[in-house]
Amino acid sequence: MPGSALDRIPGAYPLAAMALALWRRPGLEWRASPLNQFVLSHPEPEGLAAHPRDLRPADDEAGRRILAGGFVFGGETMAVGPRGDPWDRAAPSHRFAIALHRFGWLRDLTAHGDPGAWEALRLTLAWRRLFGRWNRFSWDAQVLERRVFNLACAIAPLSAPASEAEADQIAADLARQARYLLSLGEGPARAAERAAAAAVAGAALGGTAGETLLQAALGRLAHDLPCTVLPDGGHASRSPQAALELFFDLQTLDDALAQHGVHAPDEMMRALDRLGGAVRFFTLADGRLAALQGGEATTPAYVAAARAGEDALDREVPAVRGGYHRLEARTLQIVADAASPAPGAWSEAACAQPLAIEVLAGNKRLIVGSSWSPDAAGPQALRLVDAASTASVSDAACGAPLQGFQARTLGPRLRDAYEVLGVDRQQSRGGLWLEASHDGWAKRFGLRHERRLYLDTEADELRGEDALVPLAQRGGAAGRRFAPFVVRFHLHPQVSALIARDKTSVLLKVEGEDTGWWLRSDAQEATLEPAVNHQDGMTRHGQQIVLHGQARLNAGGKLRWKLSAAHQPGEPAQVDAEEASA
Repeated sequence: MPGSALDRIPGAYPLAAMALALWRRPGLEWRASPLNQFVLSHPEPEGLAAHPRDLRPADDEAGRRILAGGFVFGGETMAVGPRGDPWDRAAPSHRFAIALHRFGWLRDLTAHGDPGAWEALRLTLAWRRLFGRWNRFSWDAQVLERRVFNLACAIAPLSAPASEAEADQIAADLARQARYLLSLGEGPARAAERAAAAAVAGAALGGTAGETLLQAALGRLAHDLPCTVLPDGGHASRSPQAALELFFDLQTLDDALAQHGVHAPDEMMRALDRLGGAVRFFTLADGRLAALQGGEATTPAYVAAARAGEDALDREVPAVRGGYHRLEARTLQIVADAASPAPGAWSEAACAQPLAIEVLAGNKRLIVGSSWSPDAAGPQALRLVDAASTASVSDAACGAPLQGFQARTLGPRLRDAYEVLGVDRQQSRGGLWLEASHDGWAKRFGLRHERRLYLDTEADELRGEDALVPLAQRGGAAGRRFAPFVVRFHLHPQVSALIARDKTSVLLKVEGEDTGWWLRSDAQEATLEPAVNHQDGMTRHGQQIVLHGQARLNAGGKLRWKLSAAHQPGEPAQVDAEEASA
């Protein structure tokens, strides 16, 4: 079973959450104690060693805003004025506070030369006056991990305008935070990311402090990477963006180790090679990532920065990786999620969206999902099946994130998630065929969802069939019941839709493109509903096509659809009933 063992034990989640909370309490008291702070503070670093370089591109505009006194994260703004203090006031939201305390803005600020370095130094020293000692929020693992990495990459430009005493303070702060980060026992999820951040800090710091920290972090990293990076290069969370971010971190660490004259662990080199292949696979025709399973698409420049070190060889991209399938024709490119979501603690950002697809047409995003990520402004409900381009039954869910106390303690992991039962992929001279099924509707409705995709590479058409098949054990009186189901196609915000007069066909037009695409079906009815999509944590509004069907619980039901080019620009949005059939 791909899901957590807790799913199979009644009442297990609240008991597990209470047990973990009780187990953590002594640890919290110890971490806040003066004795622990003394232990974390020794030995003190002796200057700097390597100068780690974060390969992520800086945002010049964001740096200029900060110099002018404005912080903007995910569409939310805090205006503090020139040389203002963002630390002594309430943040617009919890999500904003996390971004602020992660110090990712250091990269944008230090890109502006001396003025940026001076302002970065001032803000860092102001932060340490309030939060330099242990604080439950700012020293939380999800915040601390990124701050340690970002401080380590910015410590050289930060130290340049600082006095000797200030430079020593910043180095000592980094050492203490990195040691604390390495001491956290937060489970396997993000353990490799925590170790990589601590190792980058160790490489940046000089003397015995840096050496001992580096060796401890590298040992932890070698242990954690095989669990985090799967043999095919996929991240254990199944998030394409998580694979990209870890690839960035390990490239930074590899460069810092080279400066240090330290050989990288074999496990790290294998992970770098595997993650590089995964990033190539997930980079689609528009230069962005596939935005599935808790990952955003990011920007082409961001993805290109991670791939800048690739050789010039035109490497063949595999058709399957990490449970994802790529299908490509002359114009169309499809990515299908044909695997179960990550289990247990790895599912804190996973989505219960079985067999979801994304479609690009002419290097433009056409069919997408909500692109929800942990940094997105959207609610946890966007991790459910209705927020993806797939089928759902009677507004039911096939897995949902934990909530309340359980989510705060165990993390917002998925519970009662579906399992993908089988996948079959075939290729012929004229097309590609992918068939997969899952059991997300079995317990409640006695139905198995089967999705069949056929990409006609010669006609440049995508044909699909979503079938609900009854299970053998469900029959009898239940056979007289019906269940409504829908197949959703979330459209990219730059795509407009017009329903044809037959009420089952929809004409899609991408902004700036002359020709469009028809989505034809044998649905009872096609409707348009509002939808959201996320980019860089910001919510963008769009539309979704909803194809309506009906399934009989003892006989099932199916809905067929076809996506094909509107061959004549300006073709009238009216089709015959026969032409609307998939």
